[in-house]
This record gives sequence, structure tokens and C-alpha cells, in this order.
Amino acid sequence: MKDIICLTDSDSDLEKAASLLKSGNVVALPTETVYGLAADATNRDAVAAVFAAKGRPADNPLIIHVTTLEMMEQYSEDIPRSAYRLAEKFWPGPLTMILPKKSIVPEIVTGGLDTVAVRMPSHPVMRKVIDLVGRPLAAPSANLSGSPSPTTLKHVKDDMNGRIAAVVNGGECTVGVESTVISFDGYDSVRILRPGFITADDLRKVVDEVIIDENILSDVVPEVKEVRSPGMKYKHYSPAARVVLVCADAEGFRKYVASRKEAGMCCLIYDQDAQNFPFNYMTYGSDSEEQAKQIFSKLREADEKGVKILYVRAPRKDGVGLAVYNRLIRAAGYEVVES
Repeated sequence: MKDIICLTDSDSDLEKAASLLKSGNVVALPTETVYGLAADATNRDAVAAVFAAKGRPADNPLIIHVTTLEMMEQYSEDIPRSAYRLAEKFWPGPLTMILPKKSIVPEIVTGGLDTVAVRMPSHPVMRKVIDLVGRPLAAPSANLSGSPSPTTLKHVKDDMNGRIAAVVNGGECTVGVESTVISFDGYDSVRILRPGFITADDLRKVVDEVIIDENILSDVVPEVKEVRSPGMKYKHYSPAARVVLVCADAEGFRKYVASRKEAGMCCLIYDQDAQNFPFNYMTYGSDSEEQAKQIFSKLREADEKGVKILYVRAPRKDGVGLAVYNRLIRAAGYEVVES
């Protein structure tokens, strides 16, 4: 395939992107979370091209992106009342809901499941292109399967040049981690299958019960028989460097790293820990929201710098921090140290 075409967010370029998508091509588009590898969700061949470009396992379902509740209702059925309340509160935004699918949704999109993951993004570029296409877009993260998700144009080009038709430059993604994914467990009860920027506490303001799936909280590799949501089963988000997640305060982290002294070692620490830090390091923010925005860029930067082993001071395990922790523990292949 030819080199990737880089488009701007001008009206004429977005019309070009929509035309490519209508013709069955794959186009990378910015969202508020990460860049997505978009295809017409109703076109089986186009969706198959997404899986091929990423090297994505076929049983790992995709999220379809819509711009209206009417579009959601065209592709899903038996929608719980609580889903509408959640949509009113959090859509457009980084929340994905698992809903019963209609037969119009190709099985390749859902990994053969009888449900479909639906999200209404807030990024104006993604929304404009969906409306121009007139159909939902299936769009997993625009990276090679297993590698850190892309939050900039450069990340997409690094992974997808020669693999897809085009990418639209929307600047840096504002959230930085993928959407929160929920399923409906019963009347006014939801289960978080993948943590994201919308937290359990946020959801509890709308529904009575919020369950955090046990696989999210586990510090050992989960055994997942049915992949109900992206990000549940496979090793994800991993740079070439070996990643070790260290759960410790600032002083405990320093002491642990001081005992290692390995060639090619680098540390990923909080901004506030950097003063007089005696080892090779990068920082990834001072709070959970900033860490969410930076984490994938920092994992990619580690590879660019030739880092062989990256020791990461773990984020908090609550709020948005849980989403960052979830991405890091998978990037580390569940190699976690308590110090």
C-alpha cells in the first residue's frame, strides 16, 4: 500500500476522509480518547481491513461510534432505561455501553457476540466524519495490536504508514486513554469492563449500583473465556521495553530502583518526584488526569530512547488513576512489585 495520506481538519479534507470511508477504506481519525482506526461499521470487508491493519485477534470486538441516539437505536435493541440516563449525562464523551445488537451489525464487528459496544464521541472531527458518512464507524485504537495506543499524528504514522489509506490530524488527544466500557447487569446496575476517564463514582451519580469487574482489580493475568469488551483478554499497550510496575511511595520507589542498576534502565515517575532523582528518568504528570493524557506517549518515548527496562512508579488505583493503572499493568504483562 502507498504511504499514508495526511489530511487536515478542514471541511474539504474531512469530505475526502468520508469519501474514502464510504469506498471501504480505513482512515485514522482523532477522538478525545485516542486516535481511532475507522471503517464503515456496516461494511464487512472494510472492518476486516481494520483487523488486518492492526493484526488484531478476530474475537476482540470493536466499538461502533455514533452521533445521535437515533443512530444508536438503529443498531441496538432492548436498550435499558438506565442507558438513556447515562447517555444524557456522559454523551458525547468517553463512555462505551454494551447493548443487545440488531442483525444489521456484522458479526465481525462484535466478535460473534449478540451484543455491540456503542459510543458517542465528543471530538468534532470524528463527529463530522460520522455525519458525512451517514453510518456508524467501527474504530479501535489506531496502533498495531498490543502496542501503546496513539494519541498524536506521529504515533499513528509510526504504526500505520503503508497499512491504511489516510489519517486526519486532530492534534493531541485530550483524554489520552480509551473510553470506560460498561455492561448492564440488571435494573439500574452496571459493570465496568474497562476503566477510563468516566469513573465508578461518576457512574454512581446516575445508577444505583456500579460493579468493577474482578479482572480489572486482579494483579495476576486474568482468565477470560468470553471477550465482552476491548481490552479484556490480550496483552495490550506494551512498548518494546520491558515494563515493571512498582507500587510504592516516592521514597520506596527510589530505594527499590537503587537496588537494580541494570543496563538500559529508565524510570517513569511523578512530576513532583523528579527533584534530585538520581537515576535516568522521565515524568508522566503530577495527578491521575495528567498521567492518563501522557502515559501512552511516555511508553512510546521509552522505545525511541532505546530503553531496555522501564520501572514505573504506579499511579493511584482509584478514580481516573484506575484507568492508568489498568493500562500499565497490562503493558507490564502483570509484572508488579510491591515495595
